[in-house]
Parts: sequence; structure tokens; C-alpha cells
Amino acid sequence: MYNPYPYDDPRAINKPVLAPQTIESVTAGTPQAAVRLAREFAETLKATPQRNLIVAFDGYTTADWTRTINLLSQQLGLLGIGFEAMDFARVYKTEEQIHEMVDPYLEWDRTKDPTLLYGRIFRGGYEAMFDPAKIEGFARRLSELQASADHGKVIAVYGYGCLVERLRPLYDRKCYFDVTPKESILRIRRGEYANLGDRTARPANLVIRRCYYVDFEMAVHLRGELLQQSVLDYYVASDHHDRIHLLPRNAMEQMLDALAAYPFRCKPVYLEGVWGGTYVKKLRNLPDAMRNCAWVFDLIPMEVSIVVEAGAERVEFPFFTFVQREGEAIMGDACVKKFHGYFPIRFNYDDSYHSNGNMSIQVHSGARYNQENYDELGRQDESYYVVVAGHNARTFVGFRDDTEQFIRDIKRADTEYKPVDYLKYVNYEVSKPGLQVMLPAGTIHSSGRNQVVLEIGSLTIGSYTYKLYDYLRADLDGKPRPIHTWHGERNLAFERKASWVHDHIVQQPRIVRQGETWAEYIVGESDMLYFSLRRLEFETSVEDNTNGRFHVLTLVDGERIRIRSIEHPERYFDAEFMDMVVVPADMGRYVIENLRTEPICVHKTMLKDGFDAE
Repeated sequence: MYNPYPYDDPRAINKPVLAPQTIESVTAGTPQAAVRLAREFAETLKATPQRNLIVAFDGYTTADWTRTINLLSQQLGLLGIGFEAMDFARVYKTEEQIHEMVDPYLEWDRTKDPTLLYGRIFRGGYEAMFDPAKIEGFARRLSELQASADHGKVIAVYGYGCLVERLRPLYDRKCYFDVTPKESILRIRRGEYANLGDRTARPANLVIRRCYYVDFEMAVHLRGELLQQSVLDYYVASDHHDRIHLLPRNAMEQMLDALAAYPFRCKPVYLEGVWGGTYVKKLRNLPDAMRNCAWVFDLIPMEVSIVVEAGAERVEFPFFTFVQREGEAIMGDACVKKFHGYFPIRFNYDDSYHSNGNMSIQVHSGARYNQENYDELGRQDESYYVVVAGHNARTFVGFRDDTEQFIRDIKRADTEYKPVDYLKYVNYEVSKPGLQVMLPAGTIHSSGRNQVVLEIGSLTIGSYTYKLYDYLRADLDGKPRPIHTWHGERNLAFERKASWVHDHIVQQPRIVRQGETWAEYIVGESDMLYFSLRRLEFETSVEDNTNGRFHVLTLVDGERIRIRSIEHPERYFDAEFMDMVVVPADMGRYVIENLRTEPICVHKTMLKDGFDAE
């Protein structure tokens, strides 16, 4: 549910040592990939001249096989080999039948959901989209094509869901076109995708909403099966239509396996926003055309990607593809089981530095509410760590008094356009670098203007943010910002007032361990959160141990550090100010080294002891 800025950060590159054969097996470029496939298919047909070769092209939502299939047809024609393309969309139910099936999963009541953002997860999978008679006829046709032929040809089946389990035995080759989440959204906004089964696209926000609850859900689960069962013959990184990367399965698996043994960094996604600031834009040299930078998705697991250097090429995978394939190495077995294979913590920056105002005053929902209303896995607890603070910066958290009047006032603001004296109702902490505020679900909160906060949250595959008051301002497109008082009122913990905040969720740092020139502090830990928030302060270096649980490290003060394995010192990642780095669970002992001269401060997030029993 976001609008990413079309910018690719060039710095977030991972450089694990790869075997020469892995690097050599990467084919870059769509024409080059078509040539390679045509030659390999021709060799197979030569070995079995009286048999057709049936190839499946499936892919993540918004995948486009058009260029590859057309170029493949051309190349096979040059080799004198027949070619037939079969659009798998022929097996789907009608548009009307699909709408009748999935629309009840989507919220259509604008009283509850003013901009139609929400719904319930559709768990029927691709199989629910198939017309029973059509899929049976399609399977019979493929079986017939498997029989002997006078002159074998290549038959390409392409379409979403064509690699479901029941059809896999009918294919001789299985190819998967992956697309990163950012590129998927950009394709939707460019008008390159209509929801599965639709003849034409609806407005972009409705296409994206349907994707989140239906299309993406189906694609993610099928991709996970294909990766975990190692059934693919080819994996295709296909963000760029004219420059795909074709990887044989072994090369893809070896590349991700190698990366999982290193500290790594994801490729950020940047978003503009009405309260967006200027700090990150200057720090990371973002394009001048960006109006501001409100959010930096440095490690939102379902939204970011990861880039691997393979010789002269840079291959980009969705981060969750990496997690689906290497989850146990990255997160540890207990974490994979507890969180159903999802990476359980999300990280981003909220930048309101030198902006025109605060973030909206908001609240999030907890596990039971998300389950009952959205059939959603996870809860939405959050935390703020202030990295940069300017003049008069504030972090809003908890109530002051008269909460009943606050509800009346925000409802009147929404319907009658009357401003609210929010400072009368909402407590705030004076922001300064190092302030850690925990925000368990139900806590009213906001990041004030003129600061950059590191936001760390629990597993919510989507985002259930209920804006309660947004200062009567319009969005960047000039439309009024939607307010979610219906859900918000039902989730607010009205008893969380200033005294409770100071007793429970704004804590004084306490030392966990220390040495002569270093110390580790707990800056936030609560029974209401399953992760622990910590800070490492040191002059030259500090050692640590994952003990089978991943760590996420963020350089919040200092210029440059190296995070490296102690057992395998060649496995390292160099991070700069505000970079986030994941230390995989399997790494064990590692060291953080100061590559400059100034004192270093690293924020560390890890799963709390006993997280798997909560």
C-alpha cells in the first residue's frame, strides 16, 4: 500500500565470495537469455527428436514473459524448431466469478475504511482461480502433448499459477520470473498489470489492495514451495524487461547460500510524504526531483530487495525470496517455526527533519484484532529510536487527560474540519539522540517534526496504521488525508498516560555487559514486545555472538564500521552512518570494528529470550 519513488540506491551491494561456476552461469540480458534457452532446448530435442519439450513460465505478480517468449520463438525459428505458446489465463474462472469469490474479502464500507485499504487474507491459492472444467481440459491437452510426435517442438506455457503442484509433472522445464516488491508496485502504477482474471485494471489503489490480500498472497506461497522444494530449472530476476538475469537453479541456490553466511544489507526503498523531511535525502544523495523523503524502508521484509554482486553483474532478489530459501540460516530454526517463515522484525526511518509538520497522530492494532478483522498473521507493535533531533523536536506517546473529549474532537475534525488542540490530549517526550520509546499496539503516538527516528516494529505482513488526527492537511496530491477513527477508537489503550509511559515504555538505559572501552546497554525491553532493543558503544571494536538468533545492527553515531565473522574473517560488510545490517543467526561470533577514529554507537535489535514461548 505505498508509492515508492523510482530510484535505485547504488550503495546497497552485497559481495559474498561466489564459486567461479556460479558467476559464469549467470546470463545477463533478455536477448542473451533467449539464445541460451533456445540452444539448451534444441540440445534436449536433438537427444529426443520425436518428443515435444514442454516449458512452464510462472512468476511473481506483475511478471512479464512477453519479450522472453517472443525472442525465444525467434531463436528457435532460426534453429528450425517449431514453437507454440499457450496462455495459462485460459484456465481461469470468468472475471465475474473471481470478483464474486474475492470481493467479500475486501472492505467496501467507507465508514470503517475511508480509502478502501483493508480486507482479509484470501487463502484459496491459485487453484481457487481455476475453472474446474478448463483446468481438466488443459491438463489433458498437456498430457497429449507429452506423447510422441513426428517432429518435436517447444511448447511454452506461461501465466500465473501454471506451476501449481498438480501440473508440475507435465513440464519438462520449469522457469520462474521473480519481481521485487518495489518494481511490482511501480508496474501497477504504470498501468502494466490488472488483477488476476480482470480484463482491465481498476484504479491503482484498488489493484494494489486486491494484490495485497489476494494476488501477492498466492504468488508468495507458490514461490516459497518452488524454492523450498528445489523444483525449478531456471530462476529469472526480471525487474528490467530488456535485461533479465537468467540463473540455473543451482547457481541461484549457491548464490543465496553464500550470501546467508555473510552480514548483509538490503536495498532501501524511498517514499515521499506530506510530512517528509530533508535529512536522508542529503545524506544519501537522493534525486533532486524528490520533493522530500518521509519514509526509508531499509528493512521492511516484504517491501525491500537484496543485491548480490556476481562478477560484473548485480543480481537483485526480493528479500523475502532470500528468506524463503535460506530462512533457517538467516533467522534460526526456532524463529522460522514461530513466525511461519516470515522475517519477524521490520525497520525503517521516519524523516521529518526540516519538514512542514508532524507525522499523523496514530495507533496500531494488536494480534487478536488483526486476526479477527484481517485474518492477518502478526501484531503491530513499534518503537522509535531518535537518531537525529533538531530544534524543538518531540516524540508523542501516550495520553495526557480527558480522552473522551479527544475522541469527540477528532471525529469533529474529520467531519466538520475543525482543528484539534492535540497538545492538550497527547503526551510528548523531548527528543534527543538516543531516546528510545517503545510503542506496543494500542499506544497513541507520533514522530514530531524536525527529527529522524529509527522505527522498529513487530511482524505485520501489511500495515495497520489508524490515523486519528492529521492537522486537517491534504496529501501531496491535494486530496484530504483519510482518518481512521472507526478502527482507531477500538484499539486505543486509553489508560496509557504519561505516568504509565515513564514507568513502562520510556526506560533509562541499563548495562548488560561492558569492557574497558566498550559497553552494551538495554535501551528498551518489555513484556509487551518480543524483541530487545540495545545499544553498543565502543572506541575501537566490540565482540558479540548471535547464539543462533539474528541481530540487526544500525550505525546511529559514527562514520564507518566493519561487521565481520570471527571464525571466517573474510566474511564481512562495511556499513556507513544509518546503514542497517543483518547478522545471520548462523554466524555465531562476530566483531564490529571502528574504521575511523570517532567513538561509535550501534543500535542492536534481537529477539528476546523466550520469544518462541510467547
